[in-house]
Amino acid sequence: MSTAAPLLQVRKLRIALPRSGDRALAVDGLDFELRDNEIVCLVGESGSGKSMTAHAILGLLPPRVSIDPASEIVCDGTNLAHLSEAEMRPFRGSRIGMVFQEPMSALNPLQRVGAQVREALVLHGQAHDEAALRQRVITMLAAVGLPDPGRTYRAYPFELSGGQRQRVMIAMALINEPRVLLADEPTTALDVTTQKQILDLIRQLQAERHMGVLFITHDIGVVADIADRVIVMRHGCAVEAGTRDEVLLRPRHAYTRALIDALPGRRPAARSDAGTRTDTLLRIRQLSKRFASGGGLFAPAREVTAARAIDLDIFAGETVAIVGESGSGKSTLGRMVMRLIEPDSGQIEFEGRDILRLAGRELTSFRRHVQMIFQDPFASLNPRMRAGEAIARGPIRHGEAPAAARARARALLERVGLGASAADRFPHEFSGGQRQRISIARAIALEPRLLIADEAVSALDMSIQSQILQLLAELRREFHLTLLFITHDLRVAGEIADRVVVMRRGEVVEVGTPDEVLGTPRHDYTRQLVAAVAGADFLGTLGDDASPLRARA
Repeated sequence: MSTAAPLLQVRKLRIALPRSGDRALAVDGLDFELRDNEIVCLVGESGSGKSMTAHAILGLLPPRVSIDPASEIVCDGTNLAHLSEAEMRPFRGSRIGMVFQEPMSALNPLQRVGAQVREALVLHGQAHDEAALRQRVITMLAAVGLPDPGRTYRAYPFELSGGQRQRVMIAMALINEPRVLLADEPTTALDVTTQKQILDLIRQLQAERHMGVLFITHDIGVVADIADRVIVMRHGCAVEAGTRDEVLLRPRHAYTRALIDALPGRRPAARSDAGTRTDTLLRIRQLSKRFASGGGLFAPAREVTAARAIDLDIFAGETVAIVGESGSGKSTLGRMVMRLIEPDSGQIEFEGRDILRLAGRELTSFRRHVQMIFQDPFASLNPRMRAGEAIARGPIRHGEAPAAARARARALLERVGLGASAADRFPHEFSGGQRQRISIARAIALEPRLLIADEAVSALDMSIQSQILQLLAELRREFHLTLLFITHDLRVAGEIADRVVVMRRGEVVEVGTPDEVLGTPRHDYTRQLVAAVAGADFLGTLGDDASPLRARA
């Protein structure tokens, strides 16, 4: 680490929220420094003040949110905390770059990638001739590891994968060669191999460019893989700070220990006692599905194989995790089981009945017995419908008396830990974890036999994730459920699954128990997934009860 002056100094940072909020301060008295050639991780749960800190550094706080007059954010000898919009512009991009969590929201969907990266140069006075600008952008796209940067220059954001879009965001953040990079949850929505590639890229660019990186995350596994120093935040305050090993291996604060204990693979397994059952609930044979991708104005159409001749048996009472990268066909398989997508060929039998032949009332009856929990509960809940209504609606449609259905909804809200009074509140009044509990209550209100959870915990903090997984395990036993759990997180799969199914490009490449698949994988692709898991080496240093990943590490 350099002994030169810090690239960034944050002193006594206090960020005040509007008076109507639950808490007066989003950040309360935060102090830290960022030096060249180091990565400092801000880690904590949602609402801890991590992202608010990054937005304050760049002067991007929401309306009516203010920085205390005594606070200082010093970069190149200038206190940024109280600069006007015009005074902040020279610092954004040229001295401090930022990578946001969701690149599809940050990129203009109607503008080609090259033009957007080029715009970052032009805004900071880099008015070279057009050919020179284009070459500089293409060179930057190549530097962030994008294949065929000339083609990427001409592409639109929707033509790129999630990992490629995040590389574009990194290129845009670094095109003006800032010394400080702020990365706000840049890998949260990515699968394990893409996440590892982005983490490796940030570490590589940080070393090549001698930057300081402020990396914001809720994932202790990511912290273990990338951090030089760690600041743990809770309710706007730094409760612990130190080197990575000091904070993760010798934590002093109870909250830090709780975050580490919430890491998947560290938590107690939430598996069922299904054992070696042979009572098949779901039987899938030679299931195939192809989609047309692209086409239209901007790209030639191509066919993508989402499922290729899949054979799979799922037994009553067990939990089966479907894992794989984005585009592997996991979600397509779940949606075909739900009959939300029709397969091109193959057979799906549920309790001995071919569900692909069902229609009308028979199909409606089948869907009562197979329910789904989606990744984004805010998108899947009607914002104009109270929680109790959302839960009662299904039973009412299936013939239950409205009064009984509403009483059931209140009882289920109690059961999932929200309380009966939550029935009268709207989705926006709940946190992400609470909304997912409502989605779970809505799914089990119909007393299904099979519950499909599609990335149901991927957007949640580790501690909330742990609570939701434990709730699902309890409900599975209580309601005699079978659980099909779709996830890109092998750590979660190892914690909750009785069996793990690995998918790659529409094919099942490996099936077995978590110990078999994650501990001693046979297929090269599975070994690549396991090697990419964030924090696996860290888990290997802890030495308590071995999860499959910890044993392998």
